[in-house]
Amino acid sequence: MKKILLLAIACNCNFTFAAVNNFVSVSNYTQHKEWKLASLDLKPTFTKPHNQQSEFLIDTQAEFPVDIQSERYLDSQPEQQPYAYNFADVNENAVKIKNGIKPYTFFQDQTFVGIPLFIAGVIAKTEKRSFRQNTADLRNSRTRLLTSFDCHIDDYSQLAPLVLTTGLNLAGVEGRSSFGRYVACAGLSYALMAGIVNPIKYGAKEMRPDGSTRNSFPSGHTATAFVSATILHKEYGMTRSPWYSIAGYGVATATGVMRVLNNRHWVSDVLSGAGIGIFSTELAYGIGDIIFKNHGLKREPLSMTSNAVLEPSFFSISMGMGLGSRNMTFDGEELGVSNQETNNKDVNLKFGTATVVGAEGAYFFNKYIGVGGRLRVKSSPIKGWSLLATNEREYIDNLMNTLNPLVIKEWIQGFDISVESDHITEFAADLGLYLNLPLSNRFALGTKALIGRSIIQDLDINAHAWGRSLDLARSESANPVWGNDYDCDWDYMTVSGNNTLKYGTGLSLTYAYKSNFSFKVFCDYDFTRKHYTMEYSPSMFFQDALVGLEEKEMFGVDSSTIKKNMNSFVLGGAFCVSF
Repeated sequence: MKKILLLAIACNCNFTFAAVNNFVSVSNYTQHKEWKLASLDLKPTFTKPHNQQSEFLIDTQAEFPVDIQSERYLDSQPEQQPYAYNFADVNENAVKIKNGIKPYTFFQDQTFVGIPLFIAGVIAKTEKRSFRQNTADLRNSRTRLLTSFDCHIDDYSQLAPLVLTTGLNLAGVEGRSSFGRYVACAGLSYALMAGIVNPIKYGAKEMRPDGSTRNSFPSGHTATAFVSATILHKEYGMTRSPWYSIAGYGVATATGVMRVLNNRHWVSDVLSGAGIGIFSTELAYGIGDIIFKNHGLKREPLSMTSNAVLEPSFFSISMGMGLGSRNMTFDGEELGVSNQETNNKDVNLKFGTATVVGAEGAYFFNKYIGVGGRLRVKSSPIKGWSLLATNEREYIDNLMNTLNPLVIKEWIQGFDISVESDHITEFAADLGLYLNLPLSNRFALGTKALIGRSIIQDLDINAHAWGRSLDLARSESANPVWGNDYDCDWDYMTVSGNNTLKYGTGLSLTYAYKSNFSFKVFCDYDFTRKHYTMEYSPSMFFQDALVGLEEKEMFGVDSSTIKKNMNSFVLGGAFCVSF
């Protein structure tokens, strides 16, 4: 009867010997890891021992070797024979799920987010049609998107998430992979990224915004940054805390923004670079799953179910198109500008559809209410700005043709007008309240109420003139007297806006795609009241080109200021990391 009881206990894998009045002692148990049991098909075997002692045998190759020996028999009567239990088959199955960590699958590592980001970058390339870099014909404007931003942190920030991941791994902070598996997957990620970026970069031959080289598309710095961020996300964001993912993708996004502000890349280059970086890393980790299976795995994902709806805290990267206020009209009489053909003295500027990129995040106290913020860059092309520069160039040419050609040839040896930027770019930072309404286990509606600051980058037409200065005091009509050479650069025409408060709201629909990942479509509305000022100074170079000029202020700057309510709608989509 007692042997039957033992058989039943062994077959059901209930290692509770106390239930049958058995006492178990474990030596050095504090030095070993916690046992993690899994439901397995067991084939226990019973062998009669040579001594009067029961043994519980554990494979010494297991990660947590234990030697358990019973100190007394299940039955103290001498006629009962104890038995030893050989669990070799149990150990053989148990190593297939080492430490209870199930192997990742190829598709488990794929979100395919990189593909729509890359496509969005290709679509956004159309913005460059508003720009013509370094045109040789001076009668056409040489258009470049320039900013005064000059910071080279992006040369280092592209690798910051990788440095953090490597440091944590070497410091013994357990992540997804052992060091060997991590190095293999990270190396393959960068190899795949380089194999995609370089052929496109040197095949597309896109001119950079600063006109330096023809290898702009896609952005290698941004691709590298998003490989680094996605590695950090895989190793620690998915296994320990989403804040690692937020930090990594935040640094990667900042790297991309700095590439644009440094005038090294277009927005489209950055979007496609980010897509390639994410796609390459996910593909590399998927290949690693196939090759390594469960070898070198340390931790499982934090959650295997979609929680973006019930746990709506998020960090997102977004892109959209901006619509809204369509024009600005300045008083041409104040500026001293007139159109001879239409007899219209006003200067009217029309806005085109804006390209909008941004990063946004919010922390929710529960599934309904949270607080957060948004950083956004909106670039609005101004229709006719380049044409205005061309018209001004023709006006100067006609004016010079009315003067003495011998004098003009020496006095104004060259005159050039170039459009430094024909986009009004707005940088905005907002903070406020976020609301979330779950509709199902995968869909949720959201809204927000934000307040922030709006900063405008100027529209700018620059001019460059050079020649020999004319001495008015000593010159006669037939005998001009020349002074020193001059070389003058100045702002020919600018449009600037003041920095103001802005207010925003919006509606969004979130779809929980995978664990901690979601897609979002949104319609945002922003309002701000701004003062726009146009300054016009076509003859400022006379201050250097004329010697002995007493009233230099007559060749100064004319200006016109308007007040305008700016209403902006942004339609777009976003990729979100939830936490």
